[in-house]
Amino acid sequence: MPIIRHLVQLPATARGGAVAIGNFDGVHLGHRRIVERLLERARDVGGPAIVFTFDPHPVRILRPSECPPPLTWTERKAHLLNELGVDWIVAYPTDEKLLSLSAQHFFDQIVVDSLAAKAMVEGPNFYFGHKREGTIDVLKRLTVAAGMTLDIVEPLTLDGQLVSSSLIRQLIASGDVAAAARMLTHPYRIRGMVTHGAGRGAQLGFPTANLEAIDTLLPGQAVYACRAWMGGQSFAAAANIGSNPTFGEHGHKVEIHLIDREIDLYGQPLEVEFLAKLRDVKTFASKDQLVAQLKDDIDEARNILAANQAN
Repeated sequence: MPIIRHLVQLPATARGGAVAIGNFDGVHLGHRRIVERLLERARDVGGPAIVFTFDPHPVRILRPSECPPPLTWTERKAHLLNELGVDWIVAYPTDEKLLSLSAQHFFDQIVVDSLAAKAMVEGPNFYFGHKREGTIDVLKRLTVAAGMTLDIVEPLTLDGQLVSSSLIRQLIASGDVAAAARMLTHPYRIRGMVTHGAGRGAQLGFPTANLEAIDTLLPGQAVYACRAWMGGQSFAAAANIGSNPTFGEHGHKVEIHLIDREIDLYGQPLEVEFLAKLRDVKTFASKDQLVAQLKDDIDEARNILAANQAN
C-alpha cells in the first residue's frame, strides 16, 4: 500500500471517508478493533478507510529523552494495517509546525480540509493539538459541528490486562515474546543489516549472522525461536540476543542462525520474527557443553516453528 507522506500528495480517492488518527505502534489487537469499526464507518459513508499516523512519534520531537523505542517501522506498520483492510495510511512528517497547531486548527486543516472526513473513529484516550489540548470531549464537539460521526472504541482486555503498546513493549523487553505475540496481529518483528562477526558460531558448527542498524525495540537478552525473512523468503531460525559469556565476550549482539540452511547473508537486509523464548543467556563450563545446549536449542526451535506453521 502506498504511504502518503504529505497531504498535497493525497489523491481524490483518499478523501471523503472514515479516518482514525493515532500512532498505531505495533498494530495490536486493540488497534484491530479500531480498524474494524473504521471499516464499518467507511462502508457507511461510501468512502475509503484512512489511518493518519505520525513519523516520527510526536514525543521524539517534544521530549526525545522520554520517547520509547518503536515497535514497528513505518513500512511495516502500513503493511499490517493494509492486511486489516485499511485503504490508505498517511505517515505525516512530525515537526514543530504540526505540533504547534491548536486542536481547532488541526481538526480544520487536517481532518476537514485535507481529508474531507465524513466519519472518525478513535480510542477513549485520544489527544490532539498543541499540548494535547484536544480531548475526546473537544473532538465530540468539533465532529458534531462539522456534521461528522464519531465512534469511540473501548480498549481491549486480554488475560485480564489492557492491550496497549506500552504493555507489549514491556513484555518484549522482558523476553516474553510469546505473550506479546498474543496481543499483536503478528509476532513481533525487527529488521537490520547483516554484518560480519567474530565467526565464533561457525567455529562451533552454528554459523550466525550479526544483525545491526536495528531501529525498533530489541527483545530482552535471551535465546529465541524465530523466523527470518529476506527477499520475500522465510527461514526457520534461532536468535541469540546478548553477550557470549562462555568466551568472555560481554558486548551486546544480535546473532541469527538459519536452521538447516547455509546462505551468505552478509550485507543483506534481514527481518526476524520472534516466536518464543528458549532460555536465558548463560555461561557454560566448556565449549562442549555449549555445543550440546545449542543442539538442544535448535531442536526446540524446530518443534516450535513446526507447531507455529501448523496453526
